[in-house]
Amino acid sequence: MHFPQENFTKPQLEELYRALLLPRMIEEKMLLLLRQGRISKWFSGIGQEAIAVGATSAMETDEWILPLHRNLGVFTTRGLPLGKLFMQWQGAGEGYSKGRERSFHFGDKEHHICGMISHLGPQLAVADGVGLAYKLGRREKAVLVFCGEGATSEGDFHEALNVAAVWGLPVIFLVENNGYGLSTPADEQYKCASLVDRARGYGMEGVQIDGNNILTVYDTIKGVREYCIERQKPYLVECMTFRMRGHEEASGTKYVPEELLKIWEEKDPVKTFEHWLLKENILTTIDIESAKTAFKRYIDEELEKGLTHHDIIPDTAQELKDVYALWGEADNKYTIQVINTDEDIAHAPFTLQQKRLVDAVSDALYQSMIRHNNLILMGQDIAEYGGVFKVTEGLVNKFGRERVRNTPLCESAIIGAALGLSMEGYKSVVEMQFADFVTMGFNQVVNNLAKIHYRWGQNADVVIRMPAGAGTGAGPFHSQSNEAWFVHTPGLKIVYPSSPLDAKGLLIAAINDPNPVLFFEHKALYRSIEGPVPEEFYEVTIGKAKLVEQGEDISIITYGAGVHWALEYAAKHPQISFDILDLRSLLPLDYNAISAAVSRTGRVLVLHEDTLTGGIGAEIAAWIQEHCFPQLDAPVMRCASLDTPIPFNKELEKNFLAKARLDECVQRLLKY
Repeated sequence: MHFPQENFTKPQLEELYRALLLPRMIEEKMLLLLRQGRISKWFSGIGQEAIAVGATSAMETDEWILPLHRNLGVFTTRGLPLGKLFMQWQGAGEGYSKGRERSFHFGDKEHHICGMISHLGPQLAVADGVGLAYKLGRREKAVLVFCGEGATSEGDFHEALNVAAVWGLPVIFLVENNGYGLSTPADEQYKCASLVDRARGYGMEGVQIDGNNILTVYDTIKGVREYCIERQKPYLVECMTFRMRGHEEASGTKYVPEELLKIWEEKDPVKTFEHWLLKENILTTIDIESAKTAFKRYIDEELEKGLTHHDIIPDTAQELKDVYALWGEADNKYTIQVINTDEDIAHAPFTLQQKRLVDAVSDALYQSMIRHNNLILMGQDIAEYGGVFKVTEGLVNKFGRERVRNTPLCESAIIGAALGLSMEGYKSVVEMQFADFVTMGFNQVVNNLAKIHYRWGQNADVVIRMPAGAGTGAGPFHSQSNEAWFVHTPGLKIVYPSSPLDAKGLLIAAINDPNPVLFFEHKALYRSIEGPVPEEFYEVTIGKAKLVEQGEDISIITYGAGVHWALEYAAKHPQISFDILDLRSLLPLDYNAISAAVSRTGRVLVLHEDTLTGGIGAEIAAWIQEHCFPQLDAPVMRCASLDTPIPFNKELEKNFLAKARLDECVQRLLKY
């Protein structure tokens, strides 16, 4: 193997050797511990260490790296204390994720490392967001993200590279091509001659290199980094290597031809570099043995620290607390007017104007963009076109295309990029053209955004605007009420306003909040309702319901369009005294308000536009039965839409909606 020595000093070569040797020796120790039954699982990177070590060494220490589960060399080269790493691998509370993640599924802000989730590929989009933050901040930085050859088959790979190319982001996409995705060989993963050939299709440069040659890796990444920063463009690097162990140790390597293992054994990155250093008289056998002795002692000492950790005593309150970022962790909470009731308006000098819901949402975005100079809006057609519902119309003229950004049709990548922006201290609002389209980014929402603070304390300061609901004749793919999909996911906040005043205040609150918020906006309400809205900047508290009408006969608990259905029905039936509670927030729920509504009437109807089975109404009904049973005079009933897709035909759509069964449900409830 040829090592290009001319660009390196003797001290640099010695340092690179030590950096390469350390993860190999740690791994050999981990395999021994695995055989002894002292650890449960290990994803070995033996045979491919030169990539992680060489690439990390070529980056600045304050530049983000997003590694994979075989990149121990990233963590050791960045200098993470080995004792704490051992604790992490043991699931100890003193580890980086308090026992909540195994192996390398964690991150560390101090060392600018963002750990992957188990799904292959989503980290590529997060790197886009970091790159965008560097670009917006005019910082001479690049971000490095790892990917395996198997993950290049994922849609996340395509979306991330496409977005990075279109936006001109300083992102280094590094593909570790080790020949196998678990047991599936590369020739069953793709049919192009080489993965780097794909770079041209995205309008970016790319290069294929020997991933087992640490000097080649270092030199390449160093040069690519300079290119990405100078040109403000991404770059694809394919590193050819081989995984000498199984996908995990339990998997073994029986599926690998013996002759192939022998070929790659001759290319071992540690051994070949070591032999070359000896041949060139850069190191002596005494130097090498001395380094190995020192590392063995260091590993044993740190292992002892790692194995003497305290057993975790579960603290339920702490577990629940850590699901969400608190004010002050990621953003300084400033004093702001809060409107939760009509009395709050009466007791403050607000300037009120009649506004439609669509205008209230737009106002919230405009005022938030002024208040937060780190707020970025992203979505399809949101710039000059103003979005399909014209919510963002005119904002690009006021704030520019850097902050009001049209996006490619890459929902997963854009949501992932929003998370990357948050890692660099930015806020973002992502517009789904229709809430239905969030399925294309579902994984990013429920596994990345929702879980990252619980995992390692990184907030996700992201709002996703979700135009939802039926009543516009848009059919089954543009009309769904899909809020219940996300209410089940801890770490998210779900908001669904019914009035212009609440829409503005809740959206401002969502943007101020350092946690991921899904903000549902009913399309049919955009221009069909209006109401008084303060011109001032204010919040409506997330998690606080609103009593719309107080009554004695039946409590209707609802949200969104359901509020207006309930008010309309109550107006037509004055003989019935309705108590109408607008939830406003679905996660968290205002259980105190729900309990009070039950106590006022003893009869409860949960009304929502979503389909019946598995809707939020089921959760509310179950909670009431468990906690408010003595106050009930009748079973809790649900009024919801049919368990069918939403039809296009106007009459069929009317029949589908819960509103069509509201009278029937009320009458049944009154009979008890």
